[in-house]
Amino acid sequence: MSDEIVRTLAEALKSVIDPELGYNIVDIGLVYEVDVKDGYARIVLTTTTPGCPATDYIRQAVETCAAAVPGIGAVDVTMTWQPPWTPDRMSEEAKAHFGVAA
Repeated sequence: MSDEIVRTLAEALKSVIDPELGYNIVDIGLVYEVDVKDGYARIVLTTTTPGCPATDYIRQAVETCAAAVPGIGAVDVTMTWQPPWTPDRMSEEAKAHFGVAA
């Protein structure tokens, strides 16, 4: 069940849209880690830059989104900037959308 709930949570996080880029945070590559154990979700995120003005918005949206997933009882969102985000973290679809060379 743990793998299934992690996949469900990761898919749900695609509903969180970066307000500056207008694209979901999963495909942009802002989600570094998703782990669920005994209903406790631990999510490690970044932003494209440490001073990103959307940091608080994204963090709150991830907390809200994760808490709405059936089977999740508690959520811990950790922000990190190590390693720094780069466009290499984007999905192929996001790279195509933003015109980033593969």
